[in-house]
Amino acid sequence: MDVFGKALNDIYKTGEADILWLNNSYGEPEEMPLEFFFRDDEDMPVLELQALKMCNGKVLDIGAGVGSHALLLQAFNIDVTAIDISEVAVEIMKDRGVKKVLMQDVFTYQEKFDTILMLMNGIGLAGTLAGFKNSLIKLKDLLNPGGQVLFDSSDISYLYDDIPNPKDKYYGEVSYQYEYKGEKGDWFDWIYVDEETIKSIAKETGWDCEMIFDDGEDQYLVKLTLA
Repeated sequence: MDVFGKALNDIYKTGEADILWLNNSYGEPEEMPLEFFFRDDEDMPVLELQALKMCNGKVLDIGAGVGSHALLLQAFNIDVTAIDISEVAVEIMKDRGVKKVLMQDVFTYQEKFDTILMLMNGIGLAGTLAGFKNSLIKLKDLLNPGGQVLFDSSDISYLYDDIPNPKDKYYGEVSYQYEYKGEKGDWFDWIYVDEETIKSIAKETGWDCEMIFDDGEDQYLVKLTLA
């Protein structure tokens, strides 16, 4: 079982867990509040609720975690398929009542949808700017005519207010490592993309880009439709 999966399993099965640490490439380790993954609509930020309200047709929830967004969509009779690469997360989603669940990497998926949803900075799994560009190209294969992609991201330039920006890469490219009960997982790449860069790469890859919501704290909701 992966390190993140062990932490999720503990909090889900027992209601208690040790601290899940997120080691990173830019500063001190951060504590990941596991309860955050199991929140309901009353605890979700406005940005996420706005995205869920915009979902229509057949929905693909990418990086669905333990299914909190998929469960809300189901409650409103939305046809949603939830995918994640974590076996533990997939089993928890099934147990929580998500009807359509797959342990699936989006980059090898073949079905088509009307709405593609990636919340909690799900687009970050692209890892790098090159990966982000490739992701936008791949998502075209998963979208029905007239469909939409909804995702959130953040501008993390504030991390470099007191230190120089990285010279060898885009400043939004970071690396993370989960640590739980003394066990460390593998490092993985993650990306946060600023608004102007999103607009530029979206245009380059054939998308119309609309900024739907800005929470005033450098986080925003993006809607893409095919140009």
